[in-house]
Amino acid sequence: MQKPSLPKGTRDFSPEEVRKREYIVSIFKKYFQLFGFQPIETPSFENLTTLTGKYGEEGDRLIFKILNSGEFLKDVKAEDLNGNSAAVISKVSDKALRYDLTVPFARYVVQHQHELNFPFRRFQIQPVWRADRPQKGRFREFYQCDADIVGSESLWQEVELIHLYDACFSALNLPVEIHINNRKILSGLAQVADIQDKLMDFTVALDKLDKIGKEKVIDEMQQKGISEAAIQKLSPVFEISGDFSAQLDQLKTVLAESETGMEGIEELQFISNQITDLEQAELILNLTLARGLDYYTGSILEVKAKNVEMGSIGGGGRYNDLTGIFGLKNMPGVGISFGLDRIYLVLDELDLFPDNQQGNLNILFANFGHLEARASMKMMRDLRKNGIICELFPENAKMKKQFNYADKGAFSHVVMIGENELKTQMLTIKDLKTGEQKILKQEDFLEFVKELP
Repeated sequence: MQKPSLPKGTRDFSPEEVRKREYIVSIFKKYFQLFGFQPIETPSFENLTTLTGKYGEEGDRLIFKILNSGEFLKDVKAEDLNGNSAAVISKVSDKALRYDLTVPFARYVVQHQHELNFPFRRFQIQPVWRADRPQKGRFREFYQCDADIVGSESLWQEVELIHLYDACFSALNLPVEIHINNRKILSGLAQVADIQDKLMDFTVALDKLDKIGKEKVIDEMQQKGISEAAIQKLSPVFEISGDFSAQLDQLKTVLAESETGMEGIEELQFISNQITDLEQAELILNLTLARGLDYYTGSILEVKAKNVEMGSIGGGGRYNDLTGIFGLKNMPGVGISFGLDRIYLVLDELDLFPDNQQGNLNILFANFGHLEARASMKMMRDLRKNGIICELFPENAKMKKQFNYADKGAFSHVVMIGENELKTQMLTIKDLKTGEQKILKQEDFLEFVKELP
């Protein structure tokens, strides 16, 4: 007999876990809508050509391809199997599970451009799939929660998205750091040092500055072919310190000869100047931040939780030509994403979930027989009309079994309507937390429950 199992990187969710995830999502939806974002959904899978070439070589490798239905090997020849695997893939698969929500959104905007009111604000909460190596906080199936604005180059959009991050994490009572950089600054550094072809190697090495120190970072850059002269020009970057504005002032001396780099500084200064009264978030200039260089064109954002060891729990940035890959030019955009699964892990580790995700009231009606159950059902109908969770134990079982079910099911109260209660139109309600019991008239029960804490 086959033992049941799950594919690596996927999970089942218990009722309690689902309630906790829904709690997080409910907060996201609340603030997405308060900030004027509208919901859309896209299919779980896209044409393979829609996704490939948008995430870099590594991203393409992690896309889950879907085999064509029927005789999917009919177009594959023996010599194909000895050649490039990409040639085989194109013959056996023309669809794939979506890798993220951003590229499908870009495709959506292009296809529906004549129906949308620009600037268009959209939010989307759906699962994505990546053929990645599973580890803590990294799964093959996970949800993304995205908010994007397309059709405007205004930097006020970045300000709005930072405030959106802060509003959501404040509602979750989760302190975070919002790291920000600008692609134009990174491009400016590459121009100043004349290492445009080594930009990724430079930023990957620079990202390790806090972990391995300046000398080892320089060693790694030299191993990647970055010259001593280039490193010397960029050496002030290793020493930049102080608050946000002070770091930008120091950066100006490095990038004085780069028009692109100076534009990046001006954009970050504007954003920083407009950010006011963040409650649970701290805005940090992080010159090593270089996520998504394949399509980000301006601001780059990444969110990290304080007081816990975890990778980023959110990120995004400005992508002024993402729709250009589908033929729609000059459609600026900026967006952010919330990592639902990692946020769940952080809240769980820091014990930040509210005590009861299902609500304070959850009432079980004991079953004493057919007539008694029928009377209970009438009362349950009125409770449910008033938004109170309740259910009837399905069998006329021993009371010990029914109370065991109530305890395991996290019920708050048990209601008992037996033969005598039927005759007298009374009932008994027991508070499972305090053990207190009360006898009430059935006609007074609804009002009594409404007043319970």
